[in-house]
Amino acid sequence: MSFATTMISIGFNRPYRASKDLEYLSAALSGHHLCGDGPFSKKCNTELENVTGTKKSLLTPSCTAALEMSALLLDIKVGDEIIMPSFTFVSTANAFVLRGAVPVFADIDTYTMNIDPQKIESLITAKTKAIVIVHYAGVCCDIDQILDLAKVYELVIIEDAAQGIMSFYKGKHLGSLGKLGTLSFHETKNISCGEGGALLINDGRLIERAEIIREKGTNRTQFINGVVDKYGWEDIGSSYLPSELNSAVLLSQLEEVHGITSRRLAIWEKYYHAFADLASKELVQLPYVPSFCKHNAHIFFMVFPSQKGRNRFIEAMRDRNIQTVFHYLPLHASRFGSRFTNQNEQLNTSVSISERIVRLPLWIGIEAYQDYVVDTAIECIRKSHS
Repeated sequence: MSFATTMISIGFNRPYRASKDLEYLSAALSGHHLCGDGPFSKKCNTELENVTGTKKSLLTPSCTAALEMSALLLDIKVGDEIIMPSFTFVSTANAFVLRGAVPVFADIDTYTMNIDPQKIESLITAKTKAIVIVHYAGVCCDIDQILDLAKVYELVIIEDAAQGIMSFYKGKHLGSLGKLGTLSFHETKNISCGEGGALLINDGRLIERAEIIREKGTNRTQFINGVVDKYGWEDIGSSYLPSELNSAVLLSQLEEVHGITSRRLAIWEKYYHAFADLASKELVQLPYVPSFCKHNAHIFFMVFPSQKGRNRFIEAMRDRNIQTVFHYLPLHASRFGSRFTNQNEQLNTSVSISERIVRLPLWIGIEAYQDYVVDTAIECIRKSHS
């Protein structure tokens, strides 16, 4: 690695540019339909239905919007309780808090960083309506255990699969196993359109109402499809359609999703094997992928033995022009989230992982710099233990 190369600043993320991004964007701009549900949006939904195996995909402006639609579709009301991990992005909770629901935070598994199925049942009360499972880093939860619990207690499962495009549980795409699933196409995700998401509907009985909620509470979709001769206000709803410009870029990326995933997996594998010796000496903990999971290499992370060691590592890498970052601060310990917490359990794993986890750069194109990132990371970790 040359001195010139080491002077390049290596950021944590760089959005992928697909080969037809500009072509499709230009085509959308040249057309006569820029608002939602135009030809590019429809093609994206078809592609997502084919890839995920869901009954219906509806593009949204974000995964946050898709989660909000989930809360509306399930008629979540004031006082309802929704079980979810504390180690997640704030949108997982906000979508339900906006309806007046109470998030009930569960601890996570030490190895996958997903909600711990063993910690859920004790949190279920007469007020519990749903369980939101988050597939961290595109690595799936042990869903069968959670589905069994949901069946016993008559609860709904919602999959926050924001990071899960092209990840599978026992051959089934993430987001296709619960009643509802959500995906993100934010610029930090494997495929993106800057800002975007999708609601995956696996219960056909919810499709018609979802289309109404998504169209400001009107049956405009039925009008466009010629089912009714006029449309009006039918239900509660909001504006949950992305523009055709976003959809045009997203389609270009969806068409390359297999290649993107393959390249990311190669980067992930190189990291994993490069740090295996450090893990064997317990200097770091590496990601764990269960046998029932096929992941998408969304995140490569390491967990340090201490918060101090993690922070020193981030600083040392930054001094060498490499950006590495921590991740979620547990929601139950946040200023706003703490108002919902009346639990005796301290969610120790969520707190401990949050203090010790670090994510390495992983994006298409980093292959040219990955040897430098790996060598530098190993050097920094070994120095901190010398």
